[in-house]
Amino acid sequence: MKDHVNATPARVRNRWGEGEQLRTEILQAASRLLSSIEGEDALTVRGIARAAGIAPASIYQHFADRAEVVRALLRFEFARLRTAMREADESLGEGEVVGRVRAQLRAYCAFAIENPGHYRLMLNSGTERTELLSDVLAMVAEGFVRCEAAGRALRLPSDRAAVLVVVSVHGRVALLHSSTARHSPQAIAEFVDELVSLVLA
Repeated sequence: MKDHVNATPARVRNRWGEGEQLRTEILQAASRLLSSIEGEDALTVRGIARAAGIAPASIYQHFADRAEVVRALLRFEFARLRTAMREADESLGEGEVVGRVRAQLRAYCAFAIENPGHYRLMLNSGTERTELLSDVLAMVAEGFVRCEAAGRALRLPSDRAAVLVVVSVHGRVALLHSSTARHSPQAIAEFVDELVSLVLA
């Protein structure tokens, strides 16, 4: 069977001064690879270069080594997750404070389920991963703060509520990743709704 990565078309060279665009394209190529391989250890400079349609030497113009690519990819994936959560949050009106928290968590679940390789990379142990995850927790905590400001009391402080619900949805996603059964988007939505309701007094 042919390797789909080898089918990547040759890349059009950037003009002078467009190096940052190439750096982004390298990370996008590495992100695509995570959808088709087992774990970050299978990410190689040569494989990423093939996926991006460039020579391996071009990667070293932006990253010192493979480890630096992985660290940058980690930040890239967390940025994608935060964007998905923020867009879900902002899709509802300002007064829908509870709905906005639910929307954030549903977006979190959708990202994790649709991007299992990316999610494994993001949730492996490590100081940098912990710091990036704290930004996600802060987004959810802010949502709970808005709930309190709107008169919706919480059963525990907003920061602890954020940890509780994010850890819970992570566990739910982990169960889905370990199961061969098809998941139900409706069941995930109901789980998130029930979880948020338990936090509200």
